[in-house]
Amino acid sequence: MLAVRAVTLVSVSGASQIVDVKTRPPYVTVRNVNNGIWRNSFRCQRLMEFPEDFNQLELLDTHGHLIPRGSGSVWTGSKDDEEEPEEREHSEEWYLEKEEALKDEPNELILWAAENNRLATVHSLLAADPSLVHCCDEDGYTPLHRAAYSGHIEVVCALLAGGSKVNPRTIDGWTPLHSACRWSRVSVASCLLQHGAELNAQTNGGLTPLHLAASYTSFSKTDSRHTLELLLSQRHLKPGLRSSSGETAGEVARRSGPHHFMFEMVEDYVNVVPIS
Repeated sequence: MLAVRAVTLVSVSGASQIVDVKTRPPYVTVRNVNNGIWRNSFRCQRLMEFPEDFNQLELLDTHGHLIPRGSGSVWTGSKDDEEEPEEREHSEEWYLEKEEALKDEPNELILWAAENNRLATVHSLLAADPSLVHCCDEDGYTPLHRAAYSGHIEVVCALLAGGSKVNPRTIDGWTPLHSACRWSRVSVASCLLQHGAELNAQTNGGLTPLHLAASYTSFSKTDSRHTLELLLSQRHLKPGLRSSSGETAGEVARRSGPHHFMFEMVEDYVNVVPIS
């Protein structure tokens, strides 16, 4: 027997959600080792024993009816539970202490500074060593990835001006545009696209930025809708691309969020008006 983490994938909205990479804090991330798909759960996970050839898709066939989905969700959490936790605010003294602690580790410092919107620190580090713009952590996240998923547009612009590649990949195939769209950072996504970000880039699991924007939407977050609008308005968008699980972004949107109707703008229509 092999210990495998089996996870109930139910988001706060009641819809099942699938991503294929370790996303960033504060969320718990686990991996389906059979299918190579990373999954993100806002709630909990159960550790169970399964045989080596266990297939979670078969479990979904037999027990999928137990997972609440879309408008049929029976989620009883409070409205406050539906909001993603806000970033904790720190004093300037706290930031300075962190910078002092990392001063002898410039790679770590610029990664931290990009994630925490320390623009002056980023400028200072790049002035001393321009090559730092290309460093990455153990998962392949560059300073640009970190600034992108954190939504720090000024840091993103500084990194691009400092020579950062616009499409670096993590070990799971994520580009900074994937990160920006996952977290509904519409200003960052727009900036990256203007600098040549790959609109239809696919992760190791076949997810495009559009898949991620479609997976994480809510009525309460206007930026999630604006991110979808931005992507769907792009001339060279390929909305029909499928993930490794066989879904298009539109199909993900129909089961995951309230904005699936927006995909009508990229659907093919047949003219049924008779020609006289």
